[in-house]
Amino acid sequence: MSKVTMAKSHLIGLVGDEDTCTAFLLGGIGELNNAREPNFLVVKKDTTIGEIESSLRKLLARKDIGILLINQHIANDVRHIIDGHTAAIPAVLEIPSKEHPYDSSKDSILRRAKGMFSVDEMR
Repeated sequence: MSKVTMAKSHLIGLVGDEDTCTAFLLGGIGELNNAREPNFLVVKKDTTIGEIESSLRKLLARKDIGILLINQHIANDVRHIIDGHTAAIPAVLEIPSKEHPYDSSKDSILRRAKGMFSVDEMR
C-alpha cells in the first residue's frame, strides 16, 4: 500500500480597514488558532500604530499563516516591520482599499523584484 502525505495547509492573514476585513471575512478567511488568536486585525480610526505593530509581529511569527495581506495605507505606517521581514513565508502582499488607491512605487515586493532585474532584462 502506498503512503500518501498531505502538505500542510496555511492560512491567509489580514491586516486591514473595516471594509477590507469584512469582505475577506465574508469570503471565509477568518480563523482562530489553538490559543484563540484570530488571523486578522481590523484597523479602525482609533487603532494605534503600536497595536498594529504588535499584531503584525504576531501574525508574521505564526507558523500557520502562509500569506499576509495588508492594506497599503496601513503598511506605510509599519513599513519598517515589512521591510525587515525577509522570510518567504508568510509572504506579505500589499493590497489597495476602497478609500486608498494602490501605489506600486511603495510596494515592498515590487521594489525587491526591481532590484533583481536590470532594465534591459525587462524588455
